[in-house]
Amino acid sequence: MDHLCCMRPLKDALPSAGDKVLYVFHEFEATQNIRYADEAKLHVPNLVCVQNVCSRCEVVEDGDCVQCGRRKHSFWQDPVLELLSYL
Repeated sequence: MDHLCCMRPLKDALPSAGDKVLYVFHEFEATQNIRYADEAKLHVPNLVCVQNVCSRCEVVEDGDCVQCGRRKHSFWQDPVLELLSYL
């Protein structure tokens, strides 16, 4: 049980204003053209839209941010892989 000696509990507090926090909101759009059971169709993602919000730009409605850069992204080619690569 030596490996447990290095574990620390998570802080039970919100990040302070000085911390660099980035929230990533995402939405998947999918098609349902492939049937794989009698009453079920496969959802295949064909678009992922992402918007970043950091502690500096969370009160700004539109535009880029000096800290987190471009805030809105769309992934079309291989949306799941592109989202994971972006993250």
